[in-house]
Amino acid sequence: MSEERESTISTSSNHHNSLRFLELSLRLVATPLCAASLWLTVVNKQTSDSYGNVASNNLSGLRYLVCINAISLAYSAASTLFCFFKCFDRDWILLIVDQLVAYLMVTSGSAAAEVLYLAREGDRKASWSEACSYFGRFCDRIKGSLALHLAALLSFIALALVSAYRVFSKFEAPSVSTTKEAAEVDQ
Repeated sequence: MSEERESTISTSSNHHNSLRFLELSLRLVATPLCAASLWLTVVNKQTSDSYGNVASNNLSGLRYLVCINAISLAYSAASTLFCFFKCFDRDWILLIVDQLVAYLMVTSGSAAAEVLYLAREGDRKASWSEACSYFGRFCDRIKGSLALHLAALLSFIALALVSAYRVFSKFEAPSVSTTKEAAEVDQ
């Protein structure tokens, strides 16, 4: 009996350690992805003799991407430190903020994808011509930044799942009662 209990505790400890390793790895992966996407967007500008210049700070969708990437980078770095130092019970906080950051990254990625789409395709109804044939390097950098952003987003989605598992695995599933037991409880 004692051996079964020790085996269960050992298995639980191994599971906890592997889950912690996965969480730490995802946080360590998300940090440079956010930094690279942020850097690639911030330094993105191009000048054309015929059409002037374009920079990422001129487009609101890309400014929003920069802001969310900066927030994601700061949170990713801070949460990595929280994983190393257990000062308090952080599971609920990480669950909420991991999800919040993932949602913000979805919205900023969508805004930047819209900017890229309009730059590549234009909008004939609004008399906007496409711009990527004139500013090809600028569009290529936006694509690269979006690819890095997507990889960071996938890391945060996985982190949100790990955080949810960590929080909700502490609780037991609700018991299923039969109708006879439910009637007894009602009385």
